[in-house]
Amino acid sequence: MNQTGKVLFIIHDVYQDDNYLPIGVGYLIAILKQAGVEVKVCCQDIFHYSDEALAEDFLKNENYDLIGIGFMAARFKETILDLCATVNKSKKNAWLVLGGHGPSAMPEYVLEKTKADVVTIGEAEETIIELLKCKMENGDLSRIKGIAYRLGGKVIINERREPTKDLDSIPFPEWSAFPMEKYISSVRFFRQEKGDKVLEILTSRGCFNRCNFCYRMEWGIRFRSVENVVEEIKLLKERYGINCFLMYDELFNFPKKRIFDFREALRENNLKIKFSCNARVDVFDEESAVWLKESGCVFLNFGLESSDQNVLNLMKKNATVEQNIRAIEIAKKVGIGIGLNFIWGNKGDTEESLRGNVKLIKKYNTYDQVRTIRPVTPYPGCELYYDAIKMGLLSGPEDFFNKFKNSDLFTVNFTDIPEDKFYQLLFDVNKELILDHFENTTKNMAEADKLIQDFYDLYFKDKINFRGARH
Repeated sequence: MNQTGKVLFIIHDVYQDDNYLPIGVGYLIAILKQAGVEVKVCCQDIFHYSDEALAEDFLKNENYDLIGIGFMAARFKETILDLCATVNKSKKNAWLVLGGHGPSAMPEYVLEKTKADVVTIGEAEETIIELLKCKMENGDLSRIKGIAYRLGGKVIINERREPTKDLDSIPFPEWSAFPMEKYISSVRFFRQEKGDKVLEILTSRGCFNRCNFCYRMEWGIRFRSVENVVEEIKLLKERYGINCFLMYDELFNFPKKRIFDFREALRENNLKIKFSCNARVDVFDEESAVWLKESGCVFLNFGLESSDQNVLNLMKKNATVEQNIRAIEIAKKVGIGIGLNFIWGNKGDTEESLRGNVKLIKKYNTYDQVRTIRPVTPYPGCELYYDAIKMGLLSGPEDFFNKFKNSDLFTVNFTDIPEDKFYQLLFDVNKELILDHFENTTKNMAEADKLIQDFYDLYFKDKINFRGARH
């Protein structure tokens, strides 16, 4: 379909220097450009434009049909509210359209607070084209699936759109729309060597599990074909010299045959790459670990979450402590680096479960990243969020955003531990983990002390601009 029109995407600032390419927006731009639409991108994340500079340089002398912003819930109060206020003042006749995990989970609240025109709910590759056509032809928003919008002071939520089943039908992200050299050089890779160039790639969407702290826009898991993925890798190597790939999938090591097929396709195309990926322990074995290693996998992120089986059960992890340990031992045996990811403060957590997490990290740590433990956050849309409402710990999204300050602080305390002791425990164990890391790596205790002070200031002095130990 040939479509005229003009669209601006704003990649909001996250106030850090390690920024990931916004792949979701890249897919939307590819779809729009394929239809003949003019698209611009403002990368506040990379260039740290102020909202005022955005208005002056991108909005003042331009006329757009749609202005799109995607975000996660964690950024809503910190960034999105003010950004939307700026856009609304300068957008002229454009529709302000919000999308992504944040607004999809709470469209009514987001529309009310931001005064945006439309929220896209779920994946938006099909929705964005229909929305632009509707805007330009003065069409009927009620006929577009997968959106919420304001009409006469009310919020209308339309029928959900079925997600695209054939992911190969979606064109590759439109990399040329972004300052690629900036993104390629801003993210660090596991044991990165001089000359390595790093970029994210998405080979599937979704996961077959649903932990109680996880909000996902769509149910289930869908895959791109191995051939399609390899073709994208080839293009990225040829155009930008990318040799290190961050597999952005929620779950990369499933199904097992796909790992084997991926290894074979890389060999057939004489592609030598390095990559990291996320993996579940319950579908991980030594044979698939060997295939991953032979494909170029150098780092596996395991969402281990807890060393306490009762806590794992309550969070609906559908994995066991024994599977966690077995997966770690296999990865270490095969020679793949591991990310030991733990959260604390979920239902069932105690001081003993926190100590158990620390013990497991110290026993199996490969010291390639500073490992610390953060509290669980019940983001709107996940099961834990609704549990908090039922338990009287939250009253809704307004209450959540009044309480949410930083992902390393608790928003809701699901434990029986008082707040002051909760933070003292977290400070003590994270100090222990930080010291253990630097004692076993650089011996740079001044850097360790600075990081410890950052945690102290966050927990006890309310300095909430801290971005975490690995930023």
